[in-house]
Amino acid sequence: MASVAEFEKAAEDVKNLKTRPSDQELLDLYGLYKQAVVGDINTERPGLFDMKGKAKWDAWNSRKGMSKDEAMSAYIALAKELISKLG
Repeated sequence: MASVAEFEKAAEDVKNLKTRPSDQELLDLYGLYKQAVVGDINTERPGLFDMKGKAKWDAWNSRKGMSKDEAMSAYIALAKELISKLG
């Protein structure tokens, strides 16, 4: 099981990557982060013209039902993968 400290460090390390992750990688990180911190999505899907908001909402909604611990562990694993790939 992932520790909160390990999760927070991974979140901080991802912010300091030398190379920007792809949009899909960023959405994956976002969805896992929100699921780990908040839990299942609790907002309405943004309107038609908010493309970025809809993409983020969809990324978070795709994690619905995942426990906070599972999301935290998956976030840490993805963060470590990106850190080793993108430095």
